[in-house]
Amino acid sequence: MRHPPPFSRLTPLLAPLVGVALAVSGTALVPAAAAAPVCTVTYETVGEWDGGFQGSVTLTNNGPAVNDWSLVFAFPGDQQVTQGWNAQWSQSGDTVTATNNDWNGALGTGDSTTAGFLASWSGTNAAPTAFTLNGTACNEEAEPDPSDPPDPTDPPDPTDPPDPEDGPPALKVSGNKLVDAEGATRRLLGVNRSGGEFACVQGYGIFDGPVDDAAIQAIADWNVNTVRIPLNEECWLGLDNIDPRYAGANYTTAIKDLVRRVEDHGMTPVVELHWSWGQYTGNSAGCSDVHASCQKPMPNAEYTPAFWTSVASTFKDDPAVVFDLFNEPYPDRATNTAEQAWTCWRDGGDCPGIEYEAAGMQSLVDAVRDTGAENLLLVSGLAYSNDLSQWLSYAPDDPAGNLAAAWHVYNFNTCADESCWEKTLAPVAAQVPLVAGEIGENTCAHSFVDRVMRWFDDRGLSYLGWTWNTWDCSAGPALISDYDGTPTAYGTGLRDHLRALDGS
Repeated sequence: MRHPPPFSRLTPLLAPLVGVALAVSGTALVPAAAAAPVCTVTYETVGEWDGGFQGSVTLTNNGPAVNDWSLVFAFPGDQQVTQGWNAQWSQSGDTVTATNNDWNGALGTGDSTTAGFLASWSGTNAAPTAFTLNGTACNEEAEPDPSDPPDPTDPPDPTDPPDPEDGPPALKVSGNKLVDAEGATRRLLGVNRSGGEFACVQGYGIFDGPVDDAAIQAIADWNVNTVRIPLNEECWLGLDNIDPRYAGANYTTAIKDLVRRVEDHGMTPVVELHWSWGQYTGNSAGCSDVHASCQKPMPNAEYTPAFWTSVASTFKDDPAVVFDLFNEPYPDRATNTAEQAWTCWRDGGDCPGIEYEAAGMQSLVDAVRDTGAENLLLVSGLAYSNDLSQWLSYAPDDPAGNLAAAWHVYNFNTCADESCWEKTLAPVAAQVPLVAGEIGENTCAHSFVDRVMRWFDDRGLSYLGWTWNTWDCSAGPALISDYDGTPTAYGTGLRDHLRALDGS
């Protein structure tokens, strides 16, 4: 899906702050053996006026030295941070995050730092009471030394199986179904969380809005079991055209943190390559830029296999993570024949009408499997993933046998009615699992997605709504009006439908 212009995203104040807050989160502090708090926070209201106030927090690190810090607290009322200094400030619901700037990230044992902010308020302006530094509670006695032996009166039983509710299942393909380790049929039902594909290349962060625990809980509250996370190839690989604050290790750490947070809420993370390198100026070009600043017709042989080698190596020990190999291929717009388009899609190489050497879907499957990763793979078709007419004939070979077809549909697509779905989707869904990785409409209503969900429900298929972002729903399908999960008129359809399902 193409994206609305940048001005429709965050306010100028918070846009550059949110991504940074997650990009530089440091390693959680290890509590010391002593009873002293690992960290101490002093909160102060410096001045207060009708509808506004100035606040200050002083953080003291009593534990081991850290190179980066993230301080989190929750307002007890309706206070909203509007401006801040000496930290990168962001807020989701009542949860506030202050993350270090480049110049004040290092805190040795006993070091302190102070950051201030302006905020609005109404009703009462009570002070927050709980603070965490890099996930560790402050102003509380530290836990005992982890090297101490456990209480012999209550030893853990190493034979106890993990609670299946602790996280999402590892999915495998069985015929035309997705199944878990017990063989139970599963469906992927949820949303896309856009941002990781564009904020970094546009130079203002890593995510478009908050992805902290409260924000992910808001997604789960819609009875979502899957979150699709679009990625940017150049940001992941840390290429030199990307601001280092949003690239390489900072970017990958932020993505890994988001994946973990999604799993902590029991949902399946789908990581997918959305924007990639390669200059394309032909028919339907989204941009003329060689860099990963828009959707390209095909992945490229220069960087995309390396991208998937890195991503697969990162997540191969977590079989719950799903890999979506390439967002919306459209080599059919660059050539006049379907045969050439589907051949390019599968095999890559010097494709007609595409200026760079393409990486075919087979090479991406091979890049993932060569790492030893056996995670479920999703592979989209042509026409921005709206055409699966010859998917079965050209499908890449997967030595792990864990490959599903991916499809996208919007009310403005060519294949956007039940007759086309019966003709082109039903034959695919009869042989392999089918996942609608993006469904949506640009009408600020939900009559079209209601039809899509009904058709997919009747056949036990999977679908994910585009997108969990606070954009103008008439400019691009946006499910929410704020990151607390308040739905737009369009999003109400998906939310109410998911909540009515049994969570299968």
